[in-house]
Amino acid sequence: MSSLPLVTHPHAQDILAYGHGGPITVAQFLADVRQLAADLPPGQHVLNVCVDRYRFAVGVAAALLADKISLLPPTLTAEMMRQVKHFAPDVFCLVDQPQAIDLPQFAWAGALAVDAAADAASATYDVPEIPAARTAAIVFTSGSTGTPVAHRKSWGGLVRSVRAEAARLGLLDGRRHSIVATVPPQHMFGFESSVLLALQSGSALSAAHPFYPADICAVLAQSPRPCLLVTTPLHLKVLLAAGLDIPAPDLVLSATAPMPPQLALAVEARLQAPLVEIYGSTETGQIATRRTTESAQWTLLPELTLSVSQQRTWVSGGHVDPPMPMADELELLNGGRFLLHGRTADLINIAGKRSSLDYLNHQLNAIPGVIDGAFFMPAEHDDASVTRLMAFAVAPGLRAAALLAALRERIDAVFIPRPLVLLASLPRNSTGKLPRDALQALASRHQRKGTPHAA
Repeated sequence: MSSLPLVTHPHAQDILAYGHGGPITVAQFLADVRQLAADLPPGQHVLNVCVDRYRFAVGVAAALLADKISLLPPTLTAEMMRQVKHFAPDVFCLVDQPQAIDLPQFAWAGALAVDAAADAASATYDVPEIPAARTAAIVFTSGSTGTPVAHRKSWGGLVRSVRAEAARLGLLDGRRHSIVATVPPQHMFGFESSVLLALQSGSALSAAHPFYPADICAVLAQSPRPCLLVTTPLHLKVLLAAGLDIPAPDLVLSATAPMPPQLALAVEARLQAPLVEIYGSTETGQIATRRTTESAQWTLLPELTLSVSQQRTWVSGGHVDPPMPMADELELLNGGRFLLHGRTADLINIAGKRSSLDYLNHQLNAIPGVIDGAFFMPAEHDDASVTRLMAFAVAPGLRAAALLAALRERIDAVFIPRPLVLLASLPRNSTGKLPRDALQALASRHQRKGTPHAA
């Protein structure tokens, strides 16, 4: 496996993407990739912030051909950009629309119209082969538990990962799926499951990045069948609550947070399509799946194994090389299966009683009238003061006192938040996650010990 193809579509006229006025063939894609690779400025590191998913894919492929590395940070905040600049001083920013980023920018807005000449010129179908050992991307953790950390991803590791995913999802059965995604391609889940999955399974990605329910429905209505919807629990919850006529996809793939069983049942009943969850991390990539309505157990992808060492669970094999420690509490079962009990960092102990932020968040969000909610455990201090849980909730029409009363019926009294803050919205990022620094900022603004209040 010294090299692997950029795409696995068997014919130059196969459809690789939908957007920009019509279907885009593999021939058009390769023509765009080669042109952009030749035009890229000096510098080994490319910060690819293209919003259009097709242009993002062209940017990643062009960087591979030009022996450059794509940087994929979780956010574009000024602080994150300072960290990126420190990490890679030669970085330049690949954009498809103006961005308020204090880095050198290279604008590319190709494929505004399908180029028939590129198709006609493809008498020979020449697919680039990429060295498997080449670093294709450096991805950064989301910062949900602290400072983002960089992780290198080789082309061979990424390909092995998404080919295993494609086989598990049934995308290699000869039917070519169209892939619609609500998650950004810069996120590890979106990168693997909405971009690389299309390139390595013969599927076609949608260039769109729908976010609001009406936009998701519009893109689904325009997408050929069979269709895969790549999304998150948050997007699905909002989509179902919108009360729209949702064009049914053929398969739903969710990640970024555990799916509540009740939501999974509601999604499958409403969309009349199976829902599969992907489990993984930025550090490891995807490693397991489950059909949430059928079992709480996760099943590892082929060639991967779990082991316990130094009081931590490690995953190894397949695309995970070297072995990586997991940040979650896993209960290992037979046959490559396991149960997920939450993030190690989310486990809390108050007055000798243990719980997890994931469990507490589930109980908060299960209260009727709560649209969104999250608990937060401030950092422990060395002084004698007791560190208390806080919580933030979006619950129009409800008072903090009523929510606290409902929480007392669901959780132990030691875990009741002090304070409980009501907000118009939570500062989730584009994948529905709540970075710890965003919660810390909320806590700093609203911390009034022992006094529940609204904001």
